Amino acid sequence: MHAHVVARRIAGLAHEIDLGDGREIVVDEPSYDGGTDTGPRPSQLLASSLAGCTAITIELYASRKGWELPTLEVAVEMEADADAMPTHFAVEVALPPGLDDEQRRRLMVIAGKCPVHKLLEQGAQISLAERVRAS
Repeated sequence: MHAHVVARRIAGLAHEIDLGDGREIVVDEPSYDGGTDTGPRPSQLLASSLAGCTAITIELYASRKGWELPTLEVAVEMEADADAMPTHFAVEVALPPGLDDEQRRRLMVIAGKCPVHKLLEQGAQISLAERVRAS
């Protein structure tokens, strides 16, 4: 899989993120931090990615097993240091009633295998380069 996204300034700290597939989202900072509060903080999107990826990973596994999960919910509590750098993600999975202990155990093991979870645990290479615009 390959993804190419582009952030373009709207105003102040607000940026439109072109997801490269015809969809856009806006990221910003709250007004008390100099933003206009027109979208989530980038760190909120990171926590959202972890919650969403965990839920989808669980759903895909359960679907392959033929297990119904009508009320699955994944909550992520993100802690950050004084510089707003995320330092800890607490993930809570609320599985629906009606599953046996083995199903619950297997789903919780799978929850820890989502790609975003693994990325946050193991890290990834990041290369940074200036993109020079043609004059």
